[in-house]
Amino acid sequence: MKRLIILAGLLCLTACESVYYDTMEQFGVHKREILIDRIEDAQEAQEEGQEQFKDALEQFQAVVNFDGGDLEVIYNKLDAEYEDSVDAADNIRDRIGEVESVAEALFDEWTAELDQYSSAALRRDSERQLNQTRRRYNRLMNSMSNAERTIDPVLASLKDNVLYLKHNLNARAIASLKGELSTVNQDVSNLIEAMQKAINESNSFIEQMQKGSE
Repeated sequence: MKRLIILAGLLCLTACESVYYDTMEQFGVHKREILIDRIEDAQEAQEEGQEQFKDALEQFQAVVNFDGGDLEVIYNKLDAEYEDSVDAADNIRDRIGEVESVAEALFDEWTAELDQYSSAALRRDSERQLNQTRRRYNRLMNSMSNAERTIDPVLASLKDNVLYLKHNLNARAIASLKGELSTVNQDVSNLIEAMQKAINESNSFIEQMQKGSE
């Protein structure tokens, strides 16, 4: 029964997306433009994610460097940064999913329309452009997926440390967390670097798409 409910939900989502694309096309907004808009939204989510994870790292450093005061207050700040990081990660994943959805619809439509050409030369040229766009898109998705994978180690490290601190609000706990700082720092650095590569790849893809529409 649970699988049937999930399948029904997916079918409904697909149908809703299809209706949305059809409606937008009636207003002169085609899947190509929607794809660019969604890639830009994914870029924005990644840029915001970079800043959020930097903030979380800074707060973790503040915990490790704690030197007197109310330890529970600083714990609450770290916990809040962790929760904000979870939200940022969810937003990134959602935006990437939206990119994949419209890209799949665009490529399906483009492929189907190749059979509508009466000119063999125009068909070949359109197919060549399709293949080039698909290759660029695959590079983009590889970079986005790689960036997405770097999120999990950061969240896992933050969660472990937040949980540990929650039940050990004392100086000894702080000393134990100091050994975790280098790992968290490296994980965040890897994430920021991977996201920047994805952002750069997005810029390149959008530039090529806009050139192709000129």
